[in-house]
Amino acid sequence: MTWEPPIPAELWAQIPPAAQAALQALLQQYEQRLQDLQQQVEDLQQRLNQNSTNSSRPPSTDPPGLKRSPPRPRSGRRPGGQPGHALRRRPWLPPTQTIPCKPLTCRRCRHALQGQDPEPLRHQVIDLPEIRPVVTEYQLHRLACPGCGTTTCAPLPGGVPSGGQGPRLQATAALLAGAYRLSKRQVECLLADLLNVPLCAGQVCALEQQTSAALAPVVAELKQELRRCDVNMDETGWREGPGRPWLWVAVTTYLTVYHLVASRGAGVVADLLGAGYERVLTSDRFKAYHGLPLGQRQACWAHLRRDFQAMIDRGGAGARQGEDLLLHADILFDLWYKVRDGTRTRQWLRRQVEQWLRPEVRLLLQQGAAVGCAKTAGTCAEILKVEETLWTFVRVEGVEPTNNAAERALRHAVLWRTTSRGTRSAGGSQFVAHILSVVETCRQQGRNVLEYLTACCQAALDQTPAPSLLPQAAS
Repeated sequence: MTWEPPIPAELWAQIPPAAQAALQALLQQYEQRLQDLQQQVEDLQQRLNQNSTNSSRPPSTDPPGLKRSPPRPRSGRRPGGQPGHALRRRPWLPPTQTIPCKPLTCRRCRHALQGQDPEPLRHQVIDLPEIRPVVTEYQLHRLACPGCGTTTCAPLPGGVPSGGQGPRLQATAALLAGAYRLSKRQVECLLADLLNVPLCAGQVCALEQQTSAALAPVVAELKQELRRCDVNMDETGWREGPGRPWLWVAVTTYLTVYHLVASRGAGVVADLLGAGYERVLTSDRFKAYHGLPLGQRQACWAHLRRDFQAMIDRGGAGARQGEDLLLHADILFDLWYKVRDGTRTRQWLRRQVEQWLRPEVRLLLQQGAAVGCAKTAGTCAEILKVEETLWTFVRVEGVEPTNNAAERALRHAVLWRTTSRGTRSAGGSQFVAHILSVVETCRQQGRNVLEYLTACCQAALDQTPAPSLLPQAAS
């Protein structure tokens, strides 16, 4: 483009050539500076407009004035269970005490009544007993040898903890901290108020470390099993003293593994999944996951949907592409819900995707990569590079189109991080990863978490292998 002076030509001609050159260079410098500042303002404005609906930011960071989708109109139905819903009753518990209640006289004529109802109405009242800890005292006698006078003290029997807390108390303290996100002081107070167990915050820390060591072989076994499964993966930041490590989570249909490490790079993914991983990884499009072949990856459509919404909110030339892509994403989810609910087959979904949905989405992405908005064009070009990963769930049974399972698994950890401000040491971080892995896996499998933790703590005392968390069907 030919540079034109910002003043009339006749005035410009009166300026000496040397001054013209200097003035031209100065004006071009300021014009470039102005363009850079305008671009910076646009970028900052777009960042300011980011929220949980058009980016990966969590809803907790949304501004108070954010207008969400209008609420659904009232259905006109009364609150509570609707006619035809499955009836749910409180399960009957084995009674500790049974008290028969018989009427003495007829409620109409007052005639005396005798006999017994073969099927009386049942009314159970559940209460908690006053809890007193079970205290076992070991008296270690020290006896002097009559021959040489040496005093010998009896050792503790095998399986007795050297500290003052048994395996069930140890498991309970770890469960309160890891599953219910209580602080050390809160664990101390709850044990004293509810269970009448005196325990200081320092002892809670020690019990956490002992539990973490007991769970280490269990988590190692889960990590090995992880490499045989389709995995849903995500990561979030953590706090460890002055450091900022990353908490990774990998979720399968029957186990969950948490991993706290200083890196957010591709090496962590390779370490968790192992060399020669042959299953499918579902994740967002973060570059750390790019080490796997495209055919073994499933890109998260929930993230894609937020990217399309960002195109709309950005406005300009790419807004129309964002609207069309968002419409196709909603159509895809509608098709998927039919398959997930069992009203349609996966073969039907495959036909719908291959015959028209995938070609249309590809065409829209190609058109978006050529629009005038640089950010929209860049996003579309980036998605086109991994376009194959958008459709893996269509051909592979058991793979879903989002990584929502991993995001849900991280939610508990994020709340724990917020209230605790993270951990202070590597040992504390290891406890977080171990206890979260075991708690979430037990809940996936419908196991009693306290009973399992107690069994692991007892196994560590007995120096026997901890019970496995791998189902028999998977072993």
